Amino acid sequence: MTGPVLGDLVAEGAAAFARAGIECAELEARLLAQHVFGLNRAGLIVHERDTVGDGAAARFAALVSRRLSREPLAYILGEWEFWGLPFSVSRDVLIPRPETEFLVEQALASSRAAGADASWQALDLGTGSGVIAVVLARELGGRVTAVDRSAAALRVAAENARRHGVAERIAFVRGDCFAALPAGARYDVLVSNPPYVSAREMAALAPEVGCFEPRSALFGGPDGLDCLSAISRNAGPFLRPGAGLFLEIGATQAEAVRSLFTASSSYEDVRILPDLAGRARVLAARAAA
Repeated sequence: MTGPVLGDLVAEGAAAFARAGIECAELEARLLAQHVFGLNRAGLIVHERDTVGDGAAARFAALVSRRLSREPLAYILGEWEFWGLPFSVSRDVLIPRPETEFLVEQALASSRAAGADASWQALDLGTGSGVIAVVLARELGGRVTAVDRSAAALRVAAENARRHGVAERIAFVRGDCFAALPAGARYDVLVSNPPYVSAREMAALAPEVGCFEPRSALFGGPDGLDCLSAISRNAGPFLRPGAGLFLEIGATQAEAVRSLFTASSSYEDVRILPDLAGRARVLAARAAA
């Protein structure tokens, strides 16, 4: 008796995803199959008419079932790509997104223009999976302090730092934002993807986000500005004169966030940077001299 055919399993998974309204149904079914059967895309094509064992077929079916429950694909696979690199993820951390790549691009461009070198000190607040800290360490060559309240998130971040060879240049600190930093610490650049989702937006999130990603990394208070406001009040003393500050923000928050920083004498050159789609995405500022 022959077993199920690999290509048929993938097609059945894709059809189930499409019926459930999951976007990119074929792609997601293929990625799950590559994960279960240890194949790349070309291998999946070459072996699509091969029969597979019942055990492997059952493992694939179990992952399809998890995705149909709206669990994000990244959590099922256990990793996701950011900056062209694979990063481990778990339900303790946010899934890396293109918006955060834009944030990192802006921070890197500014730091390089300012002459970043091996002595550069960067601060990543709310590091989560560590993607920002890892990329800053790899690209700038200096040292990064990465802060998070979650011990579980810091374990994921530390794993990613080891995975990408920068563990010795990142100090992972558990604590609540600036309270976790040593007295007198000063940084050349601060980069953060803080919680900025408002109560109204939380209620409208897709189930993949609202039901699975950590609420503490998403919810920014009634108007989404709690953490952004705290950064505007407290970051100044931790920044060297002229240091860059880059924060990811919600697309509707531009004016509110700009007002938080322009109202403080700690910052100058406060700007809102739109992404390629023209949406407000990053608050950029410099520490006052």
